[in-house]
Amino acid sequence: MDTLQDRFLDYVRIDTRSDDTSATNPSTVGQIDLAKLLGEELQKLGLSNITLNETGYLMAELPANTHKKLPTVGFIAHLDTSPDVSGKNVKAQVFADYDGSDLVLNQSEHFILKVEDYPELRDYIGKTIITSDGTTLLGADNKAGIAIIVTALAKILDNPSFEHGKVVIAFTPDEEIGQGADYFDVIRFGADFAYTIDGGPVGELEYETFNAAIAHIEIEGVNVHPGTAYLRMKNAMFLAMELNALLPINERPEYTRNYEGFYHLTRFDGTVEKARMTFIIRDHDKAKFAHKKDFLHKCVDFLNSKYGPSSIKLTIKDQYYNMREKIEPVFHIVALAEQAMIDTGINPIIKPVRGGTDGARLSFMGLPCPNIFTGGHNFHSRYEFVCLECMEAAVNVIVKIVELVTAKQK
Repeated sequence: MDTLQDRFLDYVRIDTRSDDTSATNPSTVGQIDLAKLLGEELQKLGLSNITLNETGYLMAELPANTHKKLPTVGFIAHLDTSPDVSGKNVKAQVFADYDGSDLVLNQSEHFILKVEDYPELRDYIGKTIITSDGTTLLGADNKAGIAIIVTALAKILDNPSFEHGKVVIAFTPDEEIGQGADYFDVIRFGADFAYTIDGGPVGELEYETFNAAIAHIEIEGVNVHPGTAYLRMKNAMFLAMELNALLPINERPEYTRNYEGFYHLTRFDGTVEKARMTFIIRDHDKAKFAHKKDFLHKCVDFLNSKYGPSSIKLTIKDQYYNMREKIEPVFHIVALAEQAMIDTGINPIIKPVRGGTDGARLSFMGLPCPNIFTGGHNFHSRYEFVCLECMEAAVNVIVKIVELVTAKQK
């Protein structure tokens, strides 16, 4: 547990916040810095075929120590943290033997992790909770996943009598900005199937994601002196607000859950003359996903008919699709992870991801890839936290998956 904690605390010190405005791959140099550190650590552990390419993908291999013909299992986590909250100068705090009270992250800034706001804290009484000091996110998404994978490999290597097939791992860049699989070499990776270690509370096991798209909107207004603006001015910001008001209010993230999709306004800036908006569009159901995109087009068409045909420009780009259709034909890999959880004393919680993982795109690239928990909460937030014992439970699940794959082959 101390080694797992030490690894995690080392990793979160490196700022790997991704940047969706960058023209480089990876989008930030901090991701390469972390990948280099990890490459050195994997080499010391004794892994082989370690490669870090120019686009920031770190891959490594634990060779088989058996002559059995076994499938190659992969484990994947991402290097970057969310661009929405700073990941620079993370000051992690460790609260051992948590007593169930509010956690003061930063007294001077009044950042308090309140049980009233986050009642799931009560599930961790007596355990060790790790947070930031509230001025940044923590980075458990997904440095907890990285620490879990590395620790699981160390645990396997520490036991020479542990029989296993080939295990491969990959740490990927820019997952948070939807580019985590852009340059992923599935053939080079060499896994028959894999798991992303990128989930939340203990027991989560996910093989369904949203279908996802991003919509960029540019609005052209007409700026005139307000004293002579009568029937001449066209305020781009008002058009943007009118467009937003046409979308169903109950289909926003804050009003949806489970399988309900949404429109999420992530950026809005402008002047009278020009405005820009960015929406992400999400739905688990392919038909509803298509309807959401079509409805946004119709809203734009309506406003263009009202204010002029060149007033609003809409560009929609699909980002990833629900991996369920690729996982169901090989559902035994979900059942394998479920059994590993049961065997290690964990109650599996099979549920849809209300988000995406690298596994969604990788599944459509020929690498079926369900998602497993890390023990983290409140990702992308200054109130992010992770439970150390839950991370250790994820380590045990990875080791058990490798053990079960071997045991199934007589």
